[in-house]
Amino acid sequence: MTKTILRALAGETLPTPPIWMMRQAGRYLPEYRATRAQAGDFLSLCYNPELAAEVTLQPIRRYGFDAAILFADILLLPQALGLDLWFVTGEGPRLSTIQTDADLAALKPVAAIHDTLGPVYETVKILSRELPSETTLIGFAGAPWTVATYMIAGRGTKDQGPAHALKAENRKLFEGILDVLTQGTIEYLTKQVEAGAEVVKIFDSWAGSLEGDDFRKYALEPARIITQEMKARFPGLPVIAFPRQAGENYIGFHAATGADCVAVDDSVTPEWAAEHVQVSGCVQGNLASSHMVTGGDALVRETQRVVKAFSKGPHIFNLGHGITPDADPENVQLMIDTVRSTVTA
Repeated sequence: MTKTILRALAGETLPTPPIWMMRQAGRYLPEYRATRAQAGDFLSLCYNPELAAEVTLQPIRRYGFDAAILFADILLLPQALGLDLWFVTGEGPRLSTIQTDADLAALKPVAAIHDTLGPVYETVKILSRELPSETTLIGFAGAPWTVATYMIAGRGTKDQGPAHALKAENRKLFEGILDVLTQGTIEYLTKQVEAGAEVVKIFDSWAGSLEGDDFRKYALEPARIITQEMKARFPGLPVIAFPRQAGENYIGFHAATGADCVAVDDSVTPEWAAEHVQVSGCVQGNLASSHMVTGGDALVRETQRVVKAFSKGPHIFNLGHGITPDADPENVQLMIDTVRSTVTA
């Protein structure tokens, strides 16, 4: 095993952590903006294998990241299940909603999702051929809770209020939505691995709005089911879980789910995460994405801090959340240079 991210995921402590960035293919790059304009719109880009592969490869060519993550969107799965999906410029995604038992029953069967998602699998195949031999290919999906919040509200919300309301008012329907998404996610990730993905990541962007037993049932348990089934189908497959803003619930997440790596956001300090999370396995994170905008000495200082805090165990360097469109590409290079030159001994 020579790929550095696979070594870290296997539990190896490396002198220099491997590095990639969430949303590394994105609007902060001029070459991405040009390719997106060529595609016409965001969804057309997601479903054009050649162009989706191109934008995935762009940050690899520019920066030499240790991993590429498939360019897609977490809402392609509900679209494949039969919901309408569109994007409003400046406002984000919109979905037709699930509000009733009849809405849930009207979804397509999980086995039918591949009719829509075929172009995504073709993108993975292209990437598995064209990525440099040292670069790891990461497939991904949204976690059931996070995807369900969009399906219930029809859009992103600040507090995921509509999903919490449905959970309180019609628990059976709410859990039915999560069950469909859990099975759909397994099938979606399975096809990505069959097409060439070497690692899969489960993004639970809104996990932090779940508390107590709800966190266990609706964030942790779906991640466990997905992880265990993927590992049963593909022995040795590494899984990264990202229950964003989980706080104290990060503790024990490795053991409870079977994930090889837990990604942590920047609402926790790297020192805290090293003490409480990294003791259980590989961690990924957790530089604040704002440093990609502001740069300067603070970027260098905080990057060194993250590297040193996690230097005693397996670590994949990343941001605490996705890079933002207003980031400066030169700051990304400064971050990478700092990671690769930081002496931790």
